[in-house]
Amino acid sequence: MTREEKSIAIEVLTAQLAGTNIIYVSDISGMNAESTTNLRRACYKAGVKLEVVKNTLLAKAMEASANDYGELPSILTGNSAIFISEIANAPGKIIKDFRKKSAKPLLKGAYINAEVYIGDDQLDALATIKSKEELIGELIGLLQSPAQRVIAALQNQFAKSEEVTEEVEA
Repeated sequence: MTREEKSIAIEVLTAQLAGTNIIYVSDISGMNAESTTNLRRACYKAGVKLEVVKNTLLAKAMEASANDYGELPSILTGNSAIFISEIANAPGKIIKDFRKKSAKPLLKGAYINAEVYIGDDQLDALATIKSKEELIGELIGLLQSPAQRVIAALQNQFAKSEEVTEEVEA
């Protein structure tokens, strides 16, 4: 790879990093072609972009980025692949489901909304993170619950007052 090709690759990676707040870095070394293809298919179905990257280029792109990736560049050893997603838990779920059949991919680390997670032991926590849509749905449910109770109580009270009015008129 020439110096010019490397600088272009770094610019492309920097642009990709700037366009998202959710990045998982994993080790996919030792995976055969069939397993890699199956992983790519699972990512495609979930709307997750999977890309194998050179560690030095990714580290330089992280340095050039406006985001603070903390210790994430220090874990870039061996073969690395990045998962880029709009949903925080999607890559974690894919990796966790895929690991039911094989030992790889291993999670090296993740960057999710300015938080850095290092190590494969974080996978369970990352796979269970609630997405923005799930949190909004829960919040709306919680906010509607008291209002629904008030409306039901008012309707019940209104129905009782109508019954009393009908009895008095009769």
